[in-house]
Amino acid sequence: MIAVAFQTNKGKTIGAVILEYTPLYKAALATAEKNIIVTSFISLASGILALSVGYLISRSISKPIKQLQQAVVNLAEGKLDSRVCIRSQDEIGDLATSFNKMADDLQHSRDKLVNTNEQLRDEISDRQQAEAELQQALKELQRTQIQLIQSEKMSSLGQLVAGVAHEINNPVNFIYGNLEYTDDYTQHMLLLIKLYQKHYPYPEPEIQNANQLNDIEYLIEDLPKMLASMKMGAKRIREIVLSLRIFSRLDEAELKTADLYEGIDSTLLILQHRLKAQNNRPQIEVVKEYGEIPKIQCFAGQMNQVFMNLLANAIDALEEAFQKELCLNPLIRISSEQVNENAVIRITDNGSGIPKEIQSRLFDPFFTTKAVGKGTGMGLSISYQIITEKHGGSLECISSPGQGAEFVIAIPIRAAKLAQSSISDRIIG
Repeated sequence: MIAVAFQTNKGKTIGAVILEYTPLYKAALATAEKNIIVTSFISLASGILALSVGYLISRSISKPIKQLQQAVVNLAEGKLDSRVCIRSQDEIGDLATSFNKMADDLQHSRDKLVNTNEQLRDEISDRQQAEAELQQALKELQRTQIQLIQSEKMSSLGQLVAGVAHEINNPVNFIYGNLEYTDDYTQHMLLLIKLYQKHYPYPEPEIQNANQLNDIEYLIEDLPKMLASMKMGAKRIREIVLSLRIFSRLDEAELKTADLYEGIDSTLLILQHRLKAQNNRPQIEVVKEYGEIPKIQCFAGQMNQVFMNLLANAIDALEEAFQKELCLNPLIRISSEQVNENAVIRITDNGSGIPKEIQSRLFDPFFTTKAVGKGTGMGLSISYQIITEKHGGSLECISSPGQGAEFVIAIPIRAAKLAQSSISDRIIG
């Protein structure tokens, strides 16, 4: 049983009620406890079920969304083959279908763009190749043009030299040969006059007047000198004609053994009029420092052409430097030596030099720094072809501004492996 006390407002107990459990009350209480337990179990099961159902529903919704999100990320990264496999018939399914269609369109556009890009790349490559071939053809055309022009020039020069040599050689040889006899005859006549003077010291008045009028003593003294000067002049003409023949090498167009010094000296003789003092500059001094090099196999006429181009350019450079007051004592130095199996010839001037940015283009066809009408831009290009292609050698320029310029020719001494050029390949010479 249960006792329940009654208290006043002031907390004073005034009585108590005693309650006693009856069987009916006990049964009701047990039923209530049982209901509470059942209700609690049902509530817990319902909560668990609700959570499970909510989780499954949430997962069924969030999984497609995550798939779409990942597919969008892949698409943004360029993975255009990304697709989502959502087959539901709701809005998410429609969104997945639209996404897959968009990805298909993007991939198709990209494939089309890649194909177009490859076609453009192939076209660019073909155009570049065609341009390179065109540039090569242009260079070959320029070289052929240079060769044709030079061939025509050398042919004209050869005909001119042949005509000059023929027209001058015959009368010069006639004069030179007769001067020997004239000198002998003159000596005999002078001896005869001296004998007359010795044995007839007192000639007739008429003879004495003639002696005084003609100054016989002066004639006897000066006549041998005049004959010697005439012989020297005739000899000089013969040397010039010979130098012209050596320079053009009309009779030596084939590959054969030649003396390079002979070619250099003949070229200097031809350029002698340009080396002499002019009204606007002093004489250009030429210093020869020849070393010991053997005769070599070469195209002698073409080698002389190289010497002519390099020496003429050196003279032009010295004249320009002197006019600019950069070179008061113009000088050309020609040195040579044997280096291993090569004959090396250096032609150096003390002019104003060549800038670095120009040196790389010196041997290009038609490139020139000279004024219009003073240079064609072919001399160095032709010289380079002759040295490198015809003789298997090298030609280089060493120069600094204000330090002059040096051109170095190197030619193999043993030219047995030189390709024998056909007649059509020798149009330069």
